Amino acid sequence: MGTERKVAIVTGASQGIGAGIAKAFRQRNYEVVATSRSIKPGVDADMLVVPGDVGDSQTAQRTFSAALERFGRVDTLVNNAGMFMAKPFIAYTQADYQAYLSTNVEGFFHMTQRALELMGKQGRGHVVTITTSLVDQPMNSVPAALASLTKGALNAATKALAIEYASTGVRVNAVSPGIIKTPMHPPEAHQALAALHPMGRMGDIADVVDAVLYLDGAGFVTGEILHVDGGQSAGHHRT
Repeated sequence: MGTERKVAIVTGASQGIGAGIAKAFRQRNYEVVATSRSIKPGVDADMLVVPGDVGDSQTAQRTFSAALERFGRVDTLVNNAGMFMAKPFIAYTQADYQAYLSTNVEGFFHMTQRALELMGKQGRGHVVTITTSLVDQPMNSVPAALASLTKGALNAATKALAIEYASTGVRVNAVSPGIIKTPMHPPEAHQALAALHPMGRMGDIADVVDAVLYLDGAGFVTGEILHVDGGQSAGHHRT
């Protein structure tokens, strides 16, 4: 049965958006491999847990090896693991910079390289990466140039890889969210964060999950940066 059902790998799957994506794939009867630094084993036999730092190449090696050993295939990779730290540009430290590169860029590189090697041989597959709307519409109230530096690179790589692999049956897309209501944002900040979106609310985890599921089923869509940001990427607004 493991060779017939679809299999998804989700990074940063211990909480928030990643946990929501993993749960949604299970509800669609996918077998799931969930990885993050802090993830704990569960009781679902069809969700394999692989703890590890996504910035470490060995995590990608162990994750894909475990997926193939247990389930025999990988159909979808969701590059969800990422970090965000709003600071004035000159306040970032060397440690901040290295952390951004490790999680956002190196994690994408190691996981996506493994995925595309396997999916290219399979002749099918989908890679979808979670980026940020700040790449397209920076805000002076949320200084986050390192997010733009790293996540902007992922948007560019998404398009490049979509073209490189377009003839192989493998698709590469991204979801570019606004500010999503997750545990990283305290409730007392929600009103101010909601006002940063033209639609006047923060996004919900379900909004990002729906976008990922749409892209996963959209067989003629590749190289797409799908904005799920309450209108942020469309332009400026006044509150």
